[in-house]
Amino acid sequence: MVVTLLVELFTMKRILIDNGSSADILYKHAFDQLRIPVDQLKPVKTPLVGFAGETIHPLGSINLSVVAGTAPRQSQVEMTFLVVDTPSPYNAVIPEVVQVWTSGIL
Repeated sequence: MVVTLLVELFTMKRILIDNGSSADILYKHAFDQLRIPVDQLKPVKTPLVGFAGETIHPLGSINLSVVAGTAPRQSQVEMTFLVVDTPSPYNAVIPEVVQVWTSGIL
């Protein structure tokens, strides 16, 4: 399922909810659009394994406010995203568990 969510007051389209993902991923091209300084990223030492089995080293992690839905039926959570610099048609990938949080809202 591909959704649109409000991330740090920015309407972010093309967010993939993936039941195989174990981390919240934000792609660098989307991170750059948020205009958050790179020095706000916290270091991450653990690499990720990509969809094709490749090893990806995150640029860092960042906590961001995410809102699903519109008033009066909306929900806001703080999510920790791993920022990666790799090509993707999506702006972010979040685990299926978030679908439970957004169910009934989206």
